Amino acid sequence: MARFIIYNEVPKPTKEKEEVWKLYFQQGKYIYDNGESEEGYRFIWRRPDGTLQAARGQARIPSKKELLELLDLASEEGWFKDEK
Repeated sequence: MARFIIYNEVPKPTKEKEEVWKLYFQQGKYIYDNGESEEGYRFIWRRPDGTLQAARGQARIPSKKELLELLDLASEEGWFKDEK
């Protein structure tokens, strides 16, 4: 098992005004039960009430277009400056 500490997150843009499930791309740190940790990224859904839908580390990404859209938003916010 692992905990995840969120450093940054970007939501998939939606045009809906009502509360809906939203796909997020997050940057953060995984902290494992044995005390070790790793930095990385994950996709996760937020319910309309804002809580996270943890699904054993899996989040369905509806399309390549939406995947690339989230990566572009993160890049625009400077997430990948130090990566090659």
